[in-house]
Amino acid sequence: MTTAEITTSLDKPVWHQKLLQYTIVKFLLAVLIVGGVQFVSRKAMSHFLGGPDWVVFRNITAMLLGWLSYAFYVRVIEKRKATELALFSAWKEWLIGLVLGAMLFVLVLGSLSLLGVFHVDGYNDPRLMLKYLPIFVVVAVMEELFFRAMIFRMMEESLGSAVAILISALAFGFAHASNPGATVFSSIAIALEAGIAFGAAYMLTRRLALCIAMHFSWNFTQGAVFSVAVSGTDSKGWLQTHMTGSEWLSGGAFGAEASVLAVFLATLMGVVFLYLAWKKGEVKSGFWKKPRQLAAA
Repeated sequence: MTTAEITTSLDKPVWHQKLLQYTIVKFLLAVLIVGGVQFVSRKAMSHFLGGPDWVVFRNITAMLLGWLSYAFYVRVIEKRKATELALFSAWKEWLIGLVLGAMLFVLVLGSLSLLGVFHVDGYNDPRLMLKYLPIFVVVAVMEELFFRAMIFRMMEESLGSAVAILISALAFGFAHASNPGATVFSSIAIALEAGIAFGAAYMLTRRLALCIAMHFSWNFTQGAVFSVAVSGTDSKGWLQTHMTGSEWLSGGAFGAEASVLAVFLATLMGVVFLYLAWKKGEVKSGFWKKPRQLAAA
């Protein structure tokens, strides 16, 4: 065998490298690794650290293991640094996300208050808010890790930004379909207001910081501060509140996330993020357009 033939044979990808060219294979591997670590760790902790006193510890530990197992997958399978998991270098995105999430929900409830739908009756001990901190941190991190870093990012590689944001938004919305008080409309509402906004936030920054911070702040503000049901789960936070009027405005048993006003305002923010991502050149084309783009180049 000549030197040229040896070089050519070495350049050819082996079977597992060929498989990793397919998005679905990489996605299934990510689910297997991250999901497997979650399953084993939660089972082990439930066995050795069962009981309500260890709930917070179990959830935070599972979240950290989910974060680390995703970073492991990216390093070993995709052979790159997991830049989407940036922490300290993304401090501005964390801060902006916290402010935006809180401001958006305050705007929703303020508008509902002006319309005579949302009412504040009194106050509870503000320390009640503290119990929601670990809950909403874990929810925000794990859901954004799965729906944005895994579903959206991986689908976007082959299907493009538009299809990926549609798939991830619908998956995110209907993942809440089994929640208390959920309806088809509430699932569509979550897909529009959160699925699009958080997906577009990831597109704009290519990091999870902004969407995690917005997700946490949105949940914490509505549940821990205003005692509004979070995706159908009742909350008792700092303020004593209640809703009146039509369900299409109040959101009914599911909470204000199913209000048409929340859908409009949050989706509008998502559209703004999409526009900014487009201006920044972060909108990707599907595989069916890439060959023509390469040929033109």
